[in-house]
Amino acid sequence: MDSVCEHTPDRAWLDNAVRLIEADARRSADTHLLRYPLPSAWCGGADVALYLKDETTHITGSLKHRLARSLLLYALCNGWIGEHTTLVEASSGSTAVSEAYFAALLGLPFIAVVPKSTSSSKIALIESQGGRCHFVDNSGEVYAEAQRLADETGGHYLDQFTNAERATDWRGNNNIAESIFSQMRAEEHPVPSWIVVGAGTGGTSATIGRYIRYRRYATRLCVVDPENSAFFPSYQQGRDVVTGQSSRIEGIGRPRVEPSFVPGVVDRMVSVPDAASIAAARHVSGVLGRRVGPSTGTNMWGAFGLLAEMVARGESGSVVTLLADSGDRYADTYFDDEWVTSRGIDPSEASEKLAAFERSCSWS
Repeated sequence: MDSVCEHTPDRAWLDNAVRLIEADARRSADTHLLRYPLPSAWCGGADVALYLKDETTHITGSLKHRLARSLLLYALCNGWIGEHTTLVEASSGSTAVSEAYFAALLGLPFIAVVPKSTSSSKIALIESQGGRCHFVDNSGEVYAEAQRLADETGGHYLDQFTNAERATDWRGNNNIAESIFSQMRAEEHPVPSWIVVGAGTGGTSATIGRYIRYRRYATRLCVVDPENSAFFPSYQQGRDVVTGQSSRIEGIGRPRVEPSFVPGVVDRMVSVPDAASIAAARHVSGVLGRRVGPSTGTNMWGAFGLLAEMVARGESGSVVTLLADSGDRYADTYFDDEWVTSRGIDPSEASEKLAAFERSCSWS
């Protein structure tokens, strides 16, 4: 007689879990694509445009809502999550907030492994979505501790840093790249010359870069990276780099090159000083009349530099970047002069450069 072994997962629960996540997505309209107001008489009427993909309109308020949804669906459809599975993540940022939301939607416990230095406001955001924070002494310990907790509880470590580029369908299926190009169709320059993003997990840049190549667009991908992050020096040197330091710009930058980062789809990387990221976040907040987060400041610094290059060469075209999260989360940090100074950061020189850019498109 043949030997037979079967595992009988609760397919009814799984079917309903997937339905709940898909229903949540259908209740949400696509995020807006905003045209950034460049000066009307700028550079003699240069034919360039800048757009912001506004990810703050997701129900959890950031770009990471897309990632969390994909990670949950990926784990569910791989059979890694059941009706009583504890979900664990190594994140003190927006990913944990969004994952906690989806865990609560499915009635599952969620634990975020975070460094003790994590701000009380970010902890409160995770807890407001029903998550629990588990603290470690330093950021380098979060990976191993998340896996240990998952093993101890019989749970599942979502592992955004490994699974981000795997969980998202980069060929389409309403990913962020497909959404950008669809929304750009009626614009004067519908195929962007550049798309600018930061790298946290590397999943967003991998999705956009792959989609550009799959659809054979001429668009190039620029990844901006803050101080202390390993992505830029790794890309520059063509090898893995470990900085051993945490990024001071929340949401992007890592002390090691994460598995989801795919350098082969990146056309250019720009290392952005933290002072420039903060100055740009404040500058753009003033222009838009609403606060944007520091990673958006990093994106905008890179986008402004590219626009200046295009104008100097007499090129026409568009640049698209991401408004990753709201600056309201950072009122007591990046928008607080005393806090910024206490970190040894002086954004005044970068602020002057931004003012000159607005006046004359100079970028030197």
